[in-house]
Amino acid sequence: MILLDTQVVLWLAVAPDKISRRAAEAIGTERRAGGVAISDKTLWELAMILIRKPMEIDLDLRETLEATERNFMVLPINAAIAERSVQFKRSFPADPADRLIASTAIVHGLPLVTADAQIRKSGEVLCIW
Repeated sequence: MILLDTQVVLWLAVAPDKISRRAAEAIGTERRAGGVAISDKTLWELAMILIRKPMEIDLDLRETLEATERNFMVLPINAAIAERSVQFKRSFPADPADRLIASTAIVHGLPLVTADAQIRKSGEVLCIW
């Protein structure tokens, strides 16, 4: 199983060519095995993106969120994820959503598919890109 970062979920819907070959292969392999997950924070981030950029991204908010729920296993925040999210080094991105998504991957022992160079460089979470 793998966990997708929010940007990757969005790119799957509107710009799959932006996803690296290695990441696309991992997603395809895990989809066939039924193991592609997202953090519940990704649903919230998608909602925020779609509300802020309605002209650039022509996706219906409710329809997109419901389709995302159907297409991915949604992993909820729990005590272990919340605790881990406040234990990153200072060099890790300060964005709370990034911290919760990365913590979800760590707590569940999953690689995170992300284009975020700062997360990848941190070495704190196993990443695929």
